Amino acid sequence: MFWSLQTHTEGMCGCAALLPPGGEARYQQLLRGALAQLKMATGVLQRVSGGLGRAKSGAHSAGQLAVWGRGVATSSCRNREDSWFKSLFVRKVDPRKDAHSNLLTKNEESNLYKIQFHNVKPECLDAYNKLCEDVLPSIHADKYYPCELVGTWNTWYGEQDQAVHLWRYRGGYPALTEVMNKLRQNKEFTAYRKERGKMLLSRRNQLLLEFSFWNEPVPRTGPNVYELRSYQLRPGTMIEWGNYWARAVRYRQQNREAVGGFFSQIGNLYMVHHLWAYKDLQSREDTRNAVWQQEGWHEVVYYTVPLIQYMDSRIMIPTKASPLQ
Repeated sequence: MFWSLQTHTEGMCGCAALLPPGGEARYQQLLRGALAQLKMATGVLQRVSGGLGRAKSGAHSAGQLAVWGRGVATSSCRNREDSWFKSLFVRKVDPRKDAHSNLLTKNEESNLYKIQFHNVKPECLDAYNKLCEDVLPSIHADKYYPCELVGTWNTWYGEQDQAVHLWRYRGGYPALTEVMNKLRQNKEFTAYRKERGKMLLSRRNQLLLEFSFWNEPVPRTGPNVYELRSYQLRPGTMIEWGNYWARAVRYRQQNREAVGGFFSQIGNLYMVHHLWAYKDLQSREDTRNAVWQQEGWHEVVYYTVPLIQYMDSRIMIPTKASPLQ
């Protein structure tokens, strides 16, 4: 039993060769903690073994107790081994004393974003786009509504026959409520919603805040293709994600590809969206390959990948009505 623990620890030592530069100190710290737990576990198992020896006079035979003892010890050992191994790749998050929305956003601003995903009937996509082009820009341009259409796209690669709209509400939740109340009185918008409903298979939305270290999305000329990369994070890791990406985003500014970064407040929680713009798919490939040549990028990837439960990528084409072209 001790041999299996020792062998596992030696195997963990061999992982040091796989660490990126700068990760050795973190690894050594984790390894020292693992060795301390190993000593503690050995003492516990020795005491358990002594207790089993004294219990031989009980109702079970010595052979039965020995088998049972080995099973308990092995199970405990495996659980501890799993926890040590996982600790090498998943960093603990320090407790915080404030909400994510206060720690990660621009305190001087209170912009709220809404992202909409509309799954359109395939035969209705052209009519849907035409309907949106007739109605959405007028709401965007009317100062009566404290909201702006940041961008509107059709998914090219990813979920097919899907439209994605991104709105910004300057003034936060009060602005969102004001827009909703005013649109209920807008007969053109009411007719738009009724006609749109005939074309949709399903729809969903999320309310988002923007990371403080990303630039605010601003209109840009095209043609561009856009990539929306969405990450479902493990609960409790949003602050750690923000800490790493606050440094990492500067690596992704060479071609002005970084458009916006957001995290969810209502809808799917612990969801992050990064929006990127590229001239074409080959430009995307070249840009993403080039960033690996920059010192520090590989460390960001190494430490943030374990925070992700799952991720998704959409390549999107802007519609005619989109301020982001």
